[in-house]
Amino acid sequence: MITNCRRMNPGRKHSLSLSEIKPQPLNLPIMKNQSFFLLGMLAIAMAFLFSGCSPVTLSSWKNPKVNEQISRVVVWGMFNKLEYEKPFEDAMVSYLNYKGLKAIPALSFINPNVKYEYSDLERMVDSVGADGILIFSYKGTQKEKNYVPPTTTVYPDYYYNYYGYYNWYYPYYGPGYNVVTSGGYWTTTTIVNLTANLYGNVHDEMIWTAQVSITDPNYIDQASTEIARSVYQDWLKNNILKYK
Repeated sequence: MITNCRRMNPGRKHSLSLSEIKPQPLNLPIMKNQSFFLLGMLAIAMAFLFSGCSPVTLSSWKNPKVNEQISRVVVWGMFNKLEYEKPFEDAMVSYLNYKGLKAIPALSFINPNVKYEYSDLERMVDSVGADGILIFSYKGTQKEKNYVPPTTTVYPDYYYNYYGYYNWYYPYYGPGYNVVTSGGYWTTTTIVNLTANLYGNVHDEMIWTAQVSITDPNYIDQASTEIARSVYQDWLKNNILKYK
């Protein structure tokens, strides 16, 4: 709840909610200042969210017996629905190609409605020149509830611009302040869990595996891009990439 309070004289105080304020010529600039302030605070909050930590957590294991590196990889989202698999593969392939690693979506040459023999899949992977196959599988979704306690912050009128300072400084009006209260509600966090396995096509061995979790994914392609970024960084760290 946001309230606007102003001391008209030393002996009397006025406290009004925004819904109770009547439009008056003198108060219009104050309301404008409050709107700009609230929009500014919202922009800062959004910037913090988008510039903060990645919503992806990744825990990986590199096979110490395999030194194979990859330069061209098939990305395969083994999901139950094509409307999930296609945007997931396309977004991940787009990011990996952008980083210089050649990547191919599995749906571009593998029919999801056909059950292939291993020899057929091997031939198909060879036909696109891939030396690695990255497979994702869905492992479930969990939800967590968190309580955000209420907080109250007091901002003086002169925090906004010269008109606010004028209201604060001019003796007739006296100092005023704005009270901003936020919080006091429950939030629900959704965490989607995946398993990622990277297999080498040369010696048919697992090179790398990871447990991947992404928090509050809104769109599949955006989530896939975030996952691709984390996977790529982990591959760099484990010296898995080979550029031709």
